[in-house]
Amino acid sequence: MDYTKLSKEISYALRHEPRRYGLELDEEGFAPINQLLEAINNGNGYERDITRDDLEHIIDTSEKIRHEIVGDRIRALYGHSVKQRIFKAKVEPPAVLYHGTTHAALPKIMRSGLKPMGRQYVHLSADIDTAISTGARRDDNPVLLKVDAETASKDGIAFFVGSNNVWLSERIPQDYLFVM
Repeated sequence: MDYTKLSKEISYALRHEPRRYGLELDEEGFAPINQLLEAINNGNGYERDITRDDLEHIIDTSEKIRHEIVGDRIRALYGHSVKQRIFKAKVEPPAVLYHGTTHAALPKIMRSGLKPMGRQYVHLSADIDTAISTGARRDDNPVLLKVDAETASKDGIAFFVGSNNVWLSERIPQDYLFVM
């Protein structure tokens, strides 16, 4: 079983194209597992039918926690580009978070802050290595930004948990960003 391919398809279905897969996300981004399995198995490019055990295997063995199963529902934890707003509960962030970005994007970020762009939330990292790794997807030598999340939160900027290492925010004004 190609679990990497399956994980990417699940992410695509839950984050970007639920309607294409016949899925209806609830306000928290959950879809019924049976709907997801039916959709994937109907267009099955896999050597056998996908089961709930396969979904659980992906979640249990993933380096990055991208999905969550609760009862008979599954959701992507972050990265949504669907128009439907995915509800996240506001939480207190750690004092400092990080964001890796490109040299090309840095001037604009330092003028107008971090914005979600095509996603629902800005993605931040709890540690430097993850932020650098994320930034390296688009720049061989990414710029690391330190986010004063504690002050931003006190000033009314909302933060949300994406996963154990991914934090989310709607927008981070440039006043809370520092190049490292």
